[in-house]
Amino acid sequence: MITPILIDCDPGHDDAIAILLALASPELELLGVTTVSGNQTLEKTTANTLRVLELAGRADVAVAAGAGRPLLRERFVADYVHGKTGLDGPALPPPRGAAVPEHAVDFLAARIAEADERVTLIPVGPLTNVALLLARYPEIGDGIERIVLMGGAIAEGNVTPAAEFNIWADPEAAARVFASGIDVTMIGLDVTHAARMTREHAERLRAAGAVGTFVAELFDFFSLFHLRQYGIDSSPIHDAVAVAHVLDPTLVATERRNVEVETQSELCRGRTVVDLWRRTEREPNAHVGVGIDAERFFDLLLPRLESLDAG
Repeated sequence: MITPILIDCDPGHDDAIAILLALASPELELLGVTTVSGNQTLEKTTANTLRVLELAGRADVAVAAGAGRPLLRERFVADYVHGKTGLDGPALPPPRGAAVPEHAVDFLAARIAEADERVTLIPVGPLTNVALLLARYPEIGDGIERIVLMGGAIAEGNVTPAAEFNIWADPEAAARVFASGIDVTMIGLDVTHAARMTREHAERLRAAGAVGTFVAELFDFFSLFHLRQYGIDSSPIHDAVAVAHVLDPTLVATERRNVEVETQSELCRGRTVVDLWRRTEREPNAHVGVGIDAERFFDLLLPRLESLDAG
């Protein structure tokens, strides 16, 4: 069975690896990719998406640019993690192609409406485009099988002590998505930080060819932040875990729980408040990642990335 998917992203090193994993997975049909401002500006995240697809020989996959800023907040980019281009490290040429003229929201709606089956949406950046999609096309949920998002955390933060970047960047958008009534799975820092790419993984990929070398060079740059911040010579590749969970739901253990997004507090802006121990009577609205089989995750990821170099 082939699962039709749409990826909404802000490349970003881990976004790039997530796209490559999707391309390397015959179980998935990538209907298109949309971009949002997040790790870098919209112009840069769109260019980076095109560059990754062209590197993989998949310039046929359509790309649509979306929101250039959050719904209500000022734009903030994570150049301190991903560099000035958003994909610092590898030396990729500028994209040859261009995004389609449609706005990402209209592109997503059209692709979902045209699909023969309900589509799985995988947002791995701030949720601005998804919130706008649900607002502009309120009936679109009928065509969405599930939303598997990378973002949030039960008990961690990576942009503030309280919050993960994707949710913090546009908490109002995230709140709308969690309240949408659509089947939502949250792949948060609690699981992505437990599955870290090592230097040994990177060297294995570097020997595979052009795509593997690209991923290894992403690691070379991305790992410097984690070494400075956490003192570890390994790196989570957050967004790839969301794609892997769609491929094999047994990789990530989840619990059905209520998740609310904090939008009022400055100190706790963007915190995903997960009622893990059922302290409230709020109805569960998400499947929350609570554990991951890291070894099996890399057993899936590495051969798939290597296969892109094998033709």
